[in-house]
Amino acid sequence: MSQAAARILQSGMRLPPLPTIRELVKLYKLQARKQLSQNFLMDERLTDKIVKSAGRIDARDIVLEVGPGPGGITRSILRRQPERLMLVEKDQRFTETLQLLKECARPLNIQVDMYYEDILRFNVEQHIPDTSQRIHLIGNLPFAISTRLLINWYEDLAARRGAFRRNDTCMTLTFQKEVAERICSPVGGEQRCRLSVMSQIWTEPILKFIIPGKAFVPKPQVDVGVVKVMPLKRPKTQLPFPLVERVVRHIFSMRQKYCHRGYGTLFPPEDREEVTEKLFQRAEVQDTLRSFELSVEQCLRLAEVYAEHVNAHPEVASYDYRAPKNPEIV
Repeated sequence: MSQAAARILQSGMRLPPLPTIRELVKLYKLQARKQLSQNFLMDERLTDKIVKSAGRIDARDIVLEVGPGPGGITRSILRRQPERLMLVEKDQRFTETLQLLKECARPLNIQVDMYYEDILRFNVEQHIPDTSQRIHLIGNLPFAISTRLLINWYEDLAARRGAFRRNDTCMTLTFQKEVAERICSPVGGEQRCRLSVMSQIWTEPILKFIIPGKAFVPKPQVDVGVVKVMPLKRPKTQLPFPLVERVVRHIFSMRQKYCHRGYGTLFPPEDREEVTEKLFQRAEVQDTLRSFELSVEQCLRLAEVYAEHVNAHPEVASYDYRAPKNPEIV
């Protein structure tokens, strides 16, 4: 009998009865650490809902969970019976609770691997050398690193590396409600920002639902949004990720002013106005729009003409308008 067939026959099996997450936290005296932005989600109905938002998880899939903590979302993932579950957790205090879940997963033939590492430095390709299996990224992200991690993953996605060597690696992640709204914000939206544009160049993000802060322990000052981020089959640009990120960051550096003001800081002051006006004309973008009124396509046209200008004037690529102006300071 093939492994896949065996897994199908086992689909009726369930995890054995376990103490609740609340009981485990109390038993092992686990307290969330503020410096690690930890907030425990205790309600299994909500953890099940998060995992359900990830869509279908097949018996041959790999799930990489970021920051499992005491294992609330982890047990909801195990109920879906992927072939392999990878847990990346920085805090080794959770070893005993996660080991308990690993033992419970053995009768289901689910491979559970635990890595006590910083997700920002975790080498996915080292631990998943084969690209024949689909990967799901799921996690209750620490607020302090959520945006940085997402931008890192977008860069991996643009380069087709890490967890994104296949184009069907979906992310189902939690963010502060305001950040979740920024990721999904449409043109002209109140929360429209650099993160909105960067998200929508390479992916289709969907805000699935909001979790009230009171569902977490300790209760954060904000509510939490669950976002599913699905890679586009065809990204909206082939420009280098660092170039696009640089241009979009400058465009939104002066969010409430006309977009040409932030864009202009890409260029030295001597000919800034002339170059900026010329490039807006070439990109066919109205320079009196504000940055949050720009579409993804307009931002990318501005990135394209900037790339052409840098090719003709390579010295512009290293210009930093925030650098000290006095050579003696340098």
